Parts: sequence; structure tokens; C-alpha cells
Amino acid sequence: MTLTTNGQRSPIAPLYRWSIERYHQAVEAGIFNDQPVELLDGHLIAIVPEGIAHAGLSSDGADYLRERLGDRAKVREGKPITLPNDSEPEPDIAIVQPLGDRYKTERHPHVSDIFWVIEYANTSLEKDLQLKSQIYSVAKIPEYWVVNLRTRELIVFREPAGDGYQSRQTMTDGTICPVSFPKIAIEVAKLVA
Repeated sequence: MTLTTNGQRSPIAPLYRWSIERYHQAVEAGIFNDQPVELLDGHLIAIVPEGIAHAGLSSDGADYLRERLGDRAKVREGKPITLPNDSEPEPDIAIVQPLGDRYKTERHPHVSDIFWVIEYANTSLEKDLQLKSQIYSVAKIPEYWVVNLRTRELIVFREPAGDGYQSRQTMTDGTICPVSFPKIAIEVAKLVA
């Protein structure tokens, strides 16, 4: 990640890069209790508060996915996932392997546990479409969905590669079958409206 100001590379000295281990120590010590942050590519990024549409639609979307997926997957809302590229984002929705109590007692979901992630975006749209898309792709998250709250569109990223997802599709209606669950049809309207 290159920090820029008005499209130009910042002239300031490089920022301190956080490791997952150091970040977990700081979280456990309560360092970030008064400032919600997530670790993205070794950098601390403030979590933007959710607006009414964001909170309502993401909550309803998660409930709908729970209905559709049943016990095939666990649907986690706004909880950390640990990625190998010094990133621990907190996606609005993460659809993960149902591993019993492991996420309560041992660790957050890792890449091998993740079916796909979903972000609902309004003010964070640029970050979600660019930075998070790159981070999820490099980590090899098989599928990444962004709900654009401005236009009420679902943007679907698939086929992760080192330089980004190779497939991008935008939908406003119809159904989509997740890569990990090709026989389960998800109604786009249930996620975006």
C-alpha cells in the first residue's frame, strides 16, 4: 500500500508497519478500545461508523444468508478475519466454515476457513473497491462482494490473483450462486434493497 495525498506519493517518512502478532497484543492490551480500527496490509485504518442503511441492509443480508446456507456455513457480522498479508479486516459479513467453538476459543477465521466476504459501502466505497479488493485477492479469498449503497448494486469479484481479482460483475437484480455453494441461489435484491 502506498500512501498518497491528492494522487501524489506522500513525502513523509514511512509509517510503522504492524504485524498481526503486534496488533493482537495491542488489541488485548485495550490500546484501541476508544478508536475502532482494522489492520490492512500492516497499517491501522479507522473503521467508519455505519449509517442507517448500512446497518439495516447488512444485518438483513446476514439473516437472509443464514436462512439460505443453514448449517453449511457460519455467517459472521463485523468480526475479524486473519489474513497472511499482515491484515485483519472486519468485513461486514464473512461466510466461513462452521468450526464449532474454535472461533470463540482459539482464533479468528483464516483464509482456508473463508468461503467469501461481503462489504456494504457508502463512504468507504473507494477503500472497499480498491484497497480491500487487493488485500482479499492477494490473500486468495475466493470471492468478494461489495454492496454499493449509493447505487444499490452488488459488485462481485472472483478469480483472485496477485494483481487483483480477474473477474468483476455488477448486478442489480436476479440471482447469483456463490462459488463455494453452486447449488444455492442468492437473490441480489435481498442484499441490496
